[in-house]
Formats: sequence, structure tokens, C-alpha cells
Amino acid sequence: MNKEQPIISVSHVTKRFGELEVLRDISFEVHQGEVISLIGSSGTGKSTLLRALNMLEPPTSGEIYIDGELITAKGYPLHKMRQKIGMVFQSFNLFEHMTVLENITDAPIHLLRLPEVQAKEEALALLKKVGLVQKADAYPSELSGGQKQRVAIARALAMHPEVILFDEPTSALDPTMVGEVLSVIRQLAKSGLTMLIVTHEMRFAQDVSSRIFFMNEGRIYEDGQPEQIFEHPVHSATKAFVQRIQKLVFEIDSDDFDYLQIHTGINRFCIKYDLHMGEQAYALVKEVLFTHMRELRPLTLRMTHAELAGVTSLDFMIEHIDHSPLNDAARESLRGQVKQLIEEPTTRGFRVKLLL
Repeated sequence: MNKEQPIISVSHVTKRFGELEVLRDISFEVHQGEVISLIGSSGTGKSTLLRALNMLEPPTSGEIYIDGELITAKGYPLHKMRQKIGMVFQSFNLFEHMTVLENITDAPIHLLRLPEVQAKEEALALLKKVGLVQKADAYPSELSGGQKQRVAIARALAMHPEVILFDEPTSALDPTMVGEVLSVIRQLAKSGLTMLIVTHEMRFAQDVSSRIFFMNEGRIYEDGQPEQIFEHPVHSATKAFVQRIQKLVFEIDSDDFDYLQIHTGINRFCIKYDLHMGEQAYALVKEVLFTHMRELRPLTLRMTHAELAGVTSLDFMIEHIDHSPLNDAARESLRGQVKQLIEEPTTRGFRVKLLL
């Protein structure tokens, strides 16, 4: 293939389900070695676009070229295209009656006509690459979600694809398993493999991608390098999406509040957003609520995490006061445990913010 020629070329693709138009006049090109993350709110057409690229959801209109061949042409042999474009689904799609090794070797043996010995050698090398060679003889039911997804990635790689499509590869995983799958995808990106990734992991998309598509209302609203999309977005819709801040809020009216609920909530919040500070955060909450602000009720406790900036904080908001509730001893204690202590008046009262 000519390196100047795009691997994928999409021209004016539209997809309708009845009267619902899910994709609207989409055009773009993908060149060898690019890693493109598709971001945007749920229901904006990201997964449908990915499925259109390998004809799992054929476009209603428009054209898709793979290596210069029009795959949307009537009668095009789709098996030929699918040997070039692998796909990793959010729900793994492993064959439960096959071992891990059999899951990986099945397609190369029957579609690529590889000798069984060669297929097994390559499969074991791929399992080593994703850290699962010891699970070769296990069945999918014996694996965790993260392990299943790593096997699914190895299975896609076994077909020697030019491109791999990842459809929200971590969305079905327990938060504790997300990191192991993202680590494998990062390694593939460094190897130069061309990939398109639908993801809600903003920090990951920013780190791994050469381009970002922000999708909204069935269109690619913005297409640019990560720096442009995340730091200098053109459209207001892009800016609103990428600056997402996650919040956990507790209203504390008296000393009879459910502190176990706060403990559980903070731990779940930290696991969900891959923050390794659950116990530290709760210890600070206890110190502030039971020592430094024991006489101040009601107050509002917020734990916030800015996904893009990677900044996590604890906010203690007290209404109807115009000065800091902290004394010098409290300040000294808290400053020794956090990155920054901020004390600031607000229109409603006074806020103490701890940057973790």
C-alpha cells in the first residue's frame, strides 16, 4: 500500500435507523500509524460509526474505502476487509466453549489458513504480550473481565490487522480492571498500530491519541490533535464536554450524619475514577468534621475530580460566615497532608478547599 494513501477513507456517510438519523454526512481519512479517539456523550453515534467502518452497520448512504477499495460497493467480499480491520467489543465476545488459546487460534487457522503449529506459536507470543500466557489453557469463565478483554485484544491481533477498532473497551469492566486493559492499548499505540478507539476515559484519550474526534448530534464536531481538543477547543459543545468535573456531595446537618456512608461513597468514587487516595481522603474528612469544624453545622462536603486536569479536591462549604473556621494549628496540620490549602469567601459563606 502507498504510505501516502489513507488506510481508511470515509466520504459523506449517513446512517439511519428508520426515521432516526444516527450519523450525518461524515467524512474523514485515517493514515497508517494514527491513533484516533472518538469522544462525546452517549448516543452521539461513536459506536455506530465504528461499526459502519467494518460494515456491521452498513451506511444508509455514502462511501467507505479501505486501502483504496470501495467496501460499500454491492457484492464486495466483506471477509476480505475484515481480515484487515480487527474489532474489540465492550462485551468481549469470546467463545465460552473454547480455551483462551483456541479462541485466539481459531480464526487464523480457518480464515488465514495458518498451520496449527504456527498459529499456536503466534498466539502464545501474543498472550505473553498482553500478560496472560499462563492462562492459555483456561476457559473464559475462569477469567476476570480485564483478562477477557486482554484475550479479545490478542485475538484481534492474531489476524495481523492493519487497523483495530476498539468500541468502549473498558466500559464493561470493574473500575479496578480498567488500567490493565488501557496499559495494553498504550503499548499497541507505541508500536505504531493504527487504531480507532471509542472511549470515555479522557486522560487516556489525551495521552494515547494522535487525533481526537469529538462527536455530537451524529457529526464529527471537531477533529484535531489532543492539545487542540482539550486545551483550545473551537466549539462550545467540545469545551463543555472535555472540561467535565465529577462530584460527590454530602449535606451534613448535625453530628448524627452517616459517616459510614461517606466512607463508602469516597472509596467508590476513588475506584471509579482510578484515584489512589480513598483512605487519605476519608482521614482528612474525619479530621475536619470531628476536630476543626465540629461546631459548624450545617455544612456541605464535596469531593470533586476534574478528569482533564487530573485535580482532586475536598471542599467544605459553610454558609453564613465571612471568615475562615480554621485556626493556626488546624492550618498547620492540614497543610502537612495536602498539596494545597485554600481558604476563600463565597457569595453564600466561606469555603475551605483541600487539593489532594
